[in-house]
This record gives sequence, structure tokens and C-alpha cells, in this order.
Amino acid sequence: MSTTNDVRPGQVLDLDNGLFQIVDYQHVKPGKGKAFVRMKLRSIDSGSVVDRTFRAGEQVDVAVIDRRNYQFLYSDGDNFVFMDSETFNQVELGAAVVGSAASYLADAMEVVVPTYDGTPLGVDLPASVNLEVTYAEPGVKGDRVSGGTKPVTLQTGLVVQVPLFIEQGERIKVDTRSGEYIERGS
Repeated sequence: MSTTNDVRPGQVLDLDNGLFQIVDYQHVKPGKGKAFVRMKLRSIDSGSVVDRTFRAGEQVDVAVIDRRNYQFLYSDGDNFVFMDSETFNQVELGAAVVGSAASYLADAMEVVVPTYDGTPLGVDLPASVNLEVTYAEPGVKGDRVSGGTKPVTLQTGLVVQVPLFIEQGERIKVDTRSGEYIERGS
């Protein structure tokens, strides 16, 4: 047990109606009355975001999340197979658990899989990944007003807007949080 004064964004709370990750945290001390804590919570199960207000100092259960390093091996239909980097055990996760991270998973990529009571909660990707461009139309210099972009398809099937000079076969760095092109990769 912990109090609402001790929790911070990123932690996971075990509330009556499921597990919720703290997205935003605000401690409010009004001129009159008692202090309270306003939190924006994201449901681990559904992904929906809810606002919830607690009294300052109220007891809450902080869920203990085990974060382990895994290596992505391959996808088999709607299932994704990962290998624990320490024990070499293989784990198969469904598309619902992997979610939007599937668009960035490349062979042998290192990821973190958070688990609660042995149940995987999702896949945490690095902030950016290097992926190969598998299809790119040629960029025509006269087709733009300023800073032109074009869509390219990456090795995972993800389509990203990139500058006109990017060509097929190159590697680019993509931000996994926004899905945007960052720079040429290595």
C-alpha cells in the first residue's frame, strides 16, 4: 500500500476495476478545503483514459510490474514469439497484447515485456528503431513547394512520410511514439 502523495506518472495502480497506469498526476491545494490529487489513468486492459480524483494521502495499491528483456523472434499469424534474454524461454503473445507495437517489430529486436502476476501487459519498444525501406517511389524535385515528403513502406509494412531523397534499400530511424521519420539510420 502507498498513498496518493507517493505515486508518480508511469506507475501502475491496482484499483477496484482493474490495472491503471498513471499518465498525468496533479496535486491540488485549493485556498479553502482539503488538498486532493487529480490523476489521468490509462486502463491496461482496454487502453481507455479516465480522470479520477483522490483525497491527498489516500491509500492506493501500487501494482508490482516485472519488466524483463526479450528478443523478438518471429510472428506466426496473429501471434508474436519472443525469447527471454536471460532464461532463453520462448513466450507467445497475441496481437491484442502486442497492439500497435507490431508495426515496429523487426527480427532480433530487443524489447521489454512488462508482466503482472505472470500475465504479459504489452510490449515496450525503444524510443526509436532503425528499419529498412522496402518500397519507395522516386522523388521528383519539381513536385514540391518546400520540404517535400513522400510515403515509403518499411520492412514491417509500416508506411511513413520521409524526405524526397530517401530511396529503397536505405535504413531510416523512426520514432516509435509518433511513427514519424527522424533521420537516416545506420
